[in-house]
Amino acid sequence: MEKRLLSAATALALTLIFGLPASAQSQTLVSDVENEGADCSVTIGGNGAIAANSNLPDPFTKMNGQRMTTKAEWVCRRQEIRKLLEKTVYGEMRVTPFSAATGTVSKTSISVTVSDNGKTATFSVSVDLPTGNGPFPAMIIYGGFGGPSASTLKGQGVAVITFDPAKGGEEGTSRSAKKGAYYTLYGGNSNLGILAAQAWAVSRIIDVIQKSDGSILKWDAIGVTGCSRYGKGSFVAGVFDQRIALTMPIESGTGGVPIMRGVSNENKQSLTSAYDEQPWLGDVFNTFKSSPNTMPADMHMAVAMVAPRGLLILDNPHIANLGPRSAHLSAVAGAEVYKALGYGGNITYFSNSADGGHCTFQPEFSAPLTANINKFLKKQGTVTGGDPTINPRSGVTGNTAMITWTTPTLSDAPPTPPTGIAATAASVSGAKPVLSVRTVSGSAINVNFRAVRGGEAELRLYGLKGGLIAAARLQTETGGSYSHTFNVGKLPGGLYVAGLYSDGRLVEQARVAARR
Repeated sequence: MEKRLLSAATALALTLIFGLPASAQSQTLVSDVENEGADCSVTIGGNGAIAANSNLPDPFTKMNGQRMTTKAEWVCRRQEIRKLLEKTVYGEMRVTPFSAATGTVSKTSISVTVSDNGKTATFSVSVDLPTGNGPFPAMIIYGGFGGPSASTLKGQGVAVITFDPAKGGEEGTSRSAKKGAYYTLYGGNSNLGILAAQAWAVSRIIDVIQKSDGSILKWDAIGVTGCSRYGKGSFVAGVFDQRIALTMPIESGTGGVPIMRGVSNENKQSLTSAYDEQPWLGDVFNTFKSSPNTMPADMHMAVAMVAPRGLLILDNPHIANLGPRSAHLSAVAGAEVYKALGYGGNITYFSNSADGGHCTFQPEFSAPLTANINKFLKKQGTVTGGDPTINPRSGVTGNTAMITWTTPTLSDAPPTPPTGIAATAASVSGAKPVLSVRTVSGSAINVNFRAVRGGEAELRLYGLKGGLIAAARLQTETGGSYSHTFNVGKLPGGLYVAGLYSDGRLVEQARVAARR
């Protein structure tokens, strides 16, 4: 796994993932890193194929054959699914350092320059702001059509970023000579399909927004949408980048939300047709276009990868070629992961529209659109709990008998402690301690906590795979508030475990994500 180091000028941002008070929970949906599981070890043998199985693979069964029992395991299980989909569907995406992307954000445009692998690629996107004072949430619209109008979005206080997907990966090219910013850096013969290359470009846009001064756009309130082929692309962007707050694919068809195994169950575009029409899918999919039942992961698991962030799937039940039955099944199965993680209310599937016009934003879409904008981009209301909203057109539903696994009840137990962290928390009375972690400057990390009892307290920072990074001891009094600053120098990006100890025993631990 490639380690992406912070430059001296790049601030290390550590965001508490578990243990936040309810008032801050809306912030936990969006990570401040593109991929929280980047440092999870995943090995896939051969081409990833499994024995043929017409039922949907179990998203809760890890590659070692064990089923998930805790919510904390989702970080690395999600990474397993990502790697399986890269190996079999999208192609293998190169890891681009956070430091590689630079650019500017203005009231009318965003410029992006990416330098990596000894090469440089540049592109830009347009910005259309609503009235009022920023910073604003934003919606990235693939191709600029097929979704809600710019006036509709701006009327709800959302900025519009119009993205030309060809900037990331162009259509109309051969698989051996792909074009676009991604291929400029990593070679036109890369096995990565252009849907993933376009998603990569969206991530670089977010890099630039995240590095800006935050006066114009909010990096943690970004949505992405598109229709048809652009629905496929916007879906992949939301699947891959955990900084995207709301993913809204519209009529995405084969290669988007619909399950691959369902291709024979309805008259939708065949897998071979989708693979041959454009290099949307990775070259690796050639192995599976005629045998989807041997795929170790299907698109319901891509749906699950968006969890717990907002996902609004808008579909067209009147055009069988788009695979609405398979999309419905994909959403129903993927929603089980949302429910297991405690965020069932964050996924919506809607196809109950009267008009069948392709890429016509239907009036029935307006209500779920507004609800999702308010919840995930404006951060209004409750983001935890709830039930999935699954509202298909009557009679246009998938075969749920293909879901043969059950949904486990996942505990809220913290991550399995790495070597060196006590496995059992100490028994303490009174309120739980509150840990907060933030950057003071450069690579200085400030940790604040409240002691639940007096005595010697110890703060420790571990890598997720084990290995103590830093530790400090402080004398405390019951109920007192304390602060300590670690100067850790350059720290590899990824996930870490912060532990608060009393009398040598673990009181509370929390997983933290380091931005590269």
